[in-house]
Amino acid sequence: MARTVARVIVDALSELGVRQVFGVVGDALNPLTDAIRTTDDVEWVGCRHEEAAAFAASAQSQLTDRLGVCMGTVGPGSVHLLNGLYDAAKSRTPVLAIAGQVPLSELGSDYFQEVDNDLLFRDVAVFRATITDPDQLPQLLETAVRNALGHKGVAVLTVPGDIGDRELHADRPARFSLTTPTTRPEASAVRRAADLLGHADRITLLVGQGSRAARGDVLALADRLAAPMVLTLKAKEGFEGDNPFQVGQTGLIGNPAAAGAMQSADTLVLLGTDFPYRDWYPEGRTVIQVDTEPAHIGRRVPVDIGLVGDVGATVRDLLDHLTAELGSTRDRGHLEQARERFLNWREGQARLADPSHDKGLVGRVRSALDNREHGIRPEALAAAVDRSADDDAIFTSDTGMATVWLSRFVEMRGTRRLLGSFNLGSMANAMPQALGAQYLDRDRQVVAFCGDGGLSMLLGDLITLKSCRLPVKLVVFDNRRLGMVKLEQEQAGLPEFGTVLDNPDFAAVAAAIGITGIRVTDPANLDDSVRRAFATPGPVLLDVLTNPDEIAVPAKPTVEQGWGFAVAKMKELLRSHGDETHP
Repeated sequence: MARTVARVIVDALSELGVRQVFGVVGDALNPLTDAIRTTDDVEWVGCRHEEAAAFAASAQSQLTDRLGVCMGTVGPGSVHLLNGLYDAAKSRTPVLAIAGQVPLSELGSDYFQEVDNDLLFRDVAVFRATITDPDQLPQLLETAVRNALGHKGVAVLTVPGDIGDRELHADRPARFSLTTPTTRPEASAVRRAADLLGHADRITLLVGQGSRAARGDVLALADRLAAPMVLTLKAKEGFEGDNPFQVGQTGLIGNPAAAGAMQSADTLVLLGTDFPYRDWYPEGRTVIQVDTEPAHIGRRVPVDIGLVGDVGATVRDLLDHLTAELGSTRDRGHLEQARERFLNWREGQARLADPSHDKGLVGRVRSALDNREHGIRPEALAAAVDRSADDDAIFTSDTGMATVWLSRFVEMRGTRRLLGSFNLGSMANAMPQALGAQYLDRDRQVVAFCGDGGLSMLLGDLITLKSCRLPVKLVVFDNRRLGMVKLEQEQAGLPEFGTVLDNPDFAAVAAAIGITGIRVTDPANLDDSVRRAFATPGPVLLDVLTNPDEIAVPAKPTVEQGWGFAVAKMKELLRSHGDETHP
């Protein structure tokens, strides 16, 4: 018996190991969702917004290195996928998006809801095609999947409304065989790099996501070179726990120890990172970069030696040229100084997480300048979550201040995982990413660090968490602000404007949906509330009213930023007094 286009696609997804497909049902997708309905090992997850569906599929792909799948139907449904698909593309993770389209006979007629999908997805997709004849399958589907997996990107397959239920004349099983090669740089380049490292005095490693599969090799290199290891945010997972060389992150969310380790080095080694912030690279240093992508070499900072290859294979080749005797004779002062500074900084950060901290001088001065109720320290909330969460928890984090507090107070120890919109920088990613992550393993703890702005943007998919009975723990940093934007304005000397959020009681909203909601307004109740949230079965929303005036000082603040912040605070104070005088 011949199979339909929809059946061929769904059977192929099952063969690929896809277990959930995320989307919103309707019109052109109906044959596909009906095929899913009658397939035992593929589950349809009906979301309230296609953007959430795309984020969820991307999260699954990033956590498993397998294909994630989402669907959006004709016109608006496909348009809604875009932001989540851009996040997948920027994260370089394989996602297949199946997009609906008007009937073939109506294409080009400006039909109801018609959108040019080829144009719509041109920038985001490594492959895009429209099925115009059933006999294009399974080859067209195989091509889409191979492009997504091979290029680690988004493939879009458009299915017109009158194609999905049509039968194939010549049917065969889909074949997706694809292997990932291991690449190594040229031997002569490795020798030159090893010679350079052997003669360097102070070496610092900047380690990125591309190194995570080579943890042991990278630690061995750091030891042999006596090199402090600066981590990008995406390298926290895999390198932060049980690592005597790491000194945390650099950049705006980083710390002085990491910035100092970069500045005081005479040689930088970039391992599997495309860290984009040029201002945080020191000038005039010798730079060696290892990356699988030739286009990444030297595009952020001038590079003396570029090694195109897998980090693990390349580092092992370097270690073959860097003798063990080198490690035993190398001066370790650069490493020890960076580590001491890092540990001292962490002690200071731990004091910030103590609710009694505000009873000191800084707190009294702040209270004198601002008579608003401050709320709970976000540092204390993040630290409490770190203490209570499992050592194999999956964390997702909204872009903005929630990521700052997670990066500083949550340690990626054990087998913890971390997801965020770290390349696109989208709002509203944490909750839908947690949705996708929890579907992979309902027994594994999934914790979403949600900003109040991000959560409210896709609030409707709280209903999806409830309907699917997913035990995600949502931790809401409820500072009634777009906190990162507020900080940007104040550092530039501008008074806060347009960032205030008129939030509901998010715990009450959750309770109305059928999710356990816990609201925390008193620091004395924080630890007990966090423990209760993690101990409660099913989904939980922990709404914590945090201090909107808490700031994250950059690793190397400039005088201009300091003056800008002071000027902004004076403008806000004067405006506040004026508002009181002239209601």
